[in-house]
Amino acid sequence: MPQLPATPYPAEVRARLDADAKEVLARYPGSRSALLPLLHLVQSEEGYVSRTGIAFCAETLGLTTAEVTAVATFYTMYRRRPSGDYQVGVCTNTLCAVMGGDAIFDTLKEHLGVGNNETTEDGKVTLEHIECNAACDFAPVVMVNWEFFDNQTPESATRLVDDLIAGRTVEPTRGAPICSYKETARILAGFPDERPGAVEATGGAGPASLVGLKLAKGEALPKARVVSPRAGQPQSAPPHDPSPSEHLSSHDAPQQTSASDPEHPAGPAAEEGE
Repeated sequence: MPQLPATPYPAEVRARLDADAKEVLARYPGSRSALLPLLHLVQSEEGYVSRTGIAFCAETLGLTTAEVTAVATFYTMYRRRPSGDYQVGVCTNTLCAVMGGDAIFDTLKEHLGVGNNETTEDGKVTLEHIECNAACDFAPVVMVNWEFFDNQTPESATRLVDDLIAGRTVEPTRGAPICSYKETARILAGFPDERPGAVEATGGAGPASLVGLKLAKGEALPKARVVSPRAGQPQSAPPHDPSPSEHLSSHDAPQQTSASDPEHPAGPAAEEGE
């Protein structure tokens, strides 16, 4: 069914958004490039991108509402319905999932009494499963308003949401202090974060992520082996048969291969198809 036109913002809200939008547009040579930050801007007003916000962005940038909607529905950082003060995202992508992300997500659903992309009755927490956040070294990872909480467990994640609901201060593993979802959206729109110490707080990579960089630079690392050398077991560890819980990788040599298994030789193919 056709929908009625979106309700316009109140005059004082529209005046404030117009001033902010003018500041955003001044950063870009082409107005269309300002669409993403403008969507964050309207999200900071209502906590989600409403039809009113869509209409505002379209009018400001000279686009159709269909064009704006296409972008708003493509990026998952834009909410399309009212959400909580704290967006709690549990990574359930491959590594986080096998390290406990699925268990965390299931625990929080039961504890909060909500499903995926649903908000608690008090309007405090919206729970969702999210895709990879490039923090695999710290799996499983939970994010609150896009700040990292690394190496989580079902128990620690439960305490985290309880603290958020109770209004207690929570500190992310890396990054700036937690603020409301609306405040986060305004920061993502490109406006200054005026909270004391927020800018100085680092959200950079942790030690686990920097090991490869140190190796590339030739820097010394602590003397430790993750797997056994191909020549045999280290002197400090006697040979043993792996238990069912141990994972054998290609580095856990020697392993039976076609070259070392006379019963299953693998000779080179002379020509394609033979």
